Amino acid sequence: MKILVVGPGAREHAIVHALAAESASGEAHELHAAPGNPGIAARATLHAVDASDGAAVTALAQEIGAELVVVGPEAPLVAGVGDALREAGFAVFGPGGEAARLEGSKAFAKEVMAAANVPTAMAHVCTDLDEVAAALDAFGAPYVVKDDGLAAGKGVVVTDDRAAALAHARDALEARGEEGRVVIEEYLDGPEVSLFCVCDGTTVVPLAPAQDFKRIFDGDEGPNTGGMGAYSPLPWAPEGLVDEVVTRVAQPTVDEMARRGTPFSGILYCGLALTSRGLRVVEFNARFGDPETQSVLARLITPLSVVMRAAARGELAALPPLRWRDDAAVTVVIASAGYPASSRTGDPITGLGEAEAADGVHVLHAGTALDDEGTLISAGGRVLSVVALAPDLTSARDKAYEAVGKIDLEGSRHRTDIAAKAAAGTLTTPV
Repeated sequence: MKILVVGPGAREHAIVHALAAESASGEAHELHAAPGNPGIAARATLHAVDASDGAAVTALAQEIGAELVVVGPEAPLVAGVGDALREAGFAVFGPGGEAARLEGSKAFAKEVMAAANVPTAMAHVCTDLDEVAAALDAFGAPYVVKDDGLAAGKGVVVTDDRAAALAHARDALEARGEEGRVVIEEYLDGPEVSLFCVCDGTTVVPLAPAQDFKRIFDGDEGPNTGGMGAYSPLPWAPEGLVDEVVTRVAQPTVDEMARRGTPFSGILYCGLALTSRGLRVVEFNARFGDPETQSVLARLITPLSVVMRAAARGELAALPPLRWRDDAAVTVVIASAGYPASSRTGDPITGLGEAEAADGVHVLHAGTALDDEGTLISAGGRVLSVVALAPDLTSARDKAYEAVGKIDLEGSRHRTDIAAKAAAGTLTTPV
């Protein structure tokens, strides 16, 4: 099958890696990526096309005769790239622009959840600082402030500092002008879980749950990032969690979107908190999450192309049950110097071959590029994702960190505690 994967990052590299691996099971594909990255180039033909330009992506899909187009990042989805492709007759994995508003607008997502009776945090949508101040005082600390629009995973601040919360809200409002809105929420206690649900507008098929690490430093300290690591499965998760999420969150949301005439197809990312008062939705995303995707797809045995094609064609109800490896997967993100406040670029990256020499380890590219001499260099904040598969979380962690130690990127940073509590058996949910 000719498959076009749209996007430049580690999420798209994880998708391409999974699709390329299908060749061993007889599912050989012709893979293309736009724009892709140097890591993806080893498995797919790259095309220098703007991922958010619907006309350009559609023209490329026509040129190569794509049989399936996978739109990876949130910005192209919200911009309606999926709509342009569908109008041209392509099978698309990813929602249209209106459905992608579940991620593009926190306020819209809250509206949908209220209509579908989905459990989530209480919230106030604010359009000026006076409203923000009143909402902060109503909820009290810790303060949760969310930019209403897309912010590359860094639009949320959780802090005990009221002044910092107010400053984040002010910056978000000013950045968006007259259309600016922020969402002030009650704080949700308990561990967070990410569950990707594959949808075709009607049917919901859950993938394996994962947990990611959003803060830059060990112990969940420091500012939020796009994600510094993830792991799957979750040995501490309550029995029946996935079924509960599908029944109480994903299926009602998909049903409500269909009722509104904007059916949701693709990945509904359910960001969840297991609180002392039960399951609550933290946020929705309209695509695979990064870095959870890297761990989840590493464990998937069912060919990913079969799952995505069924979703694109509205045939998920006929899909056999998904098959999963018993192995654990741990992903550690290597970020550039200064991330997330700033990101130094242009530093050479070496040691990838040595890192991938270990069985069960692969390295996915996020912020990388080739310089004029063909040297691999850093080109973004989150640079690489190191993924390790092993029989249990402890051995997967050991493999991942051994591989990280073989990669040289001057000034880089990574967390050393990814999956540590889960592996030690010390992570619990509130009673």
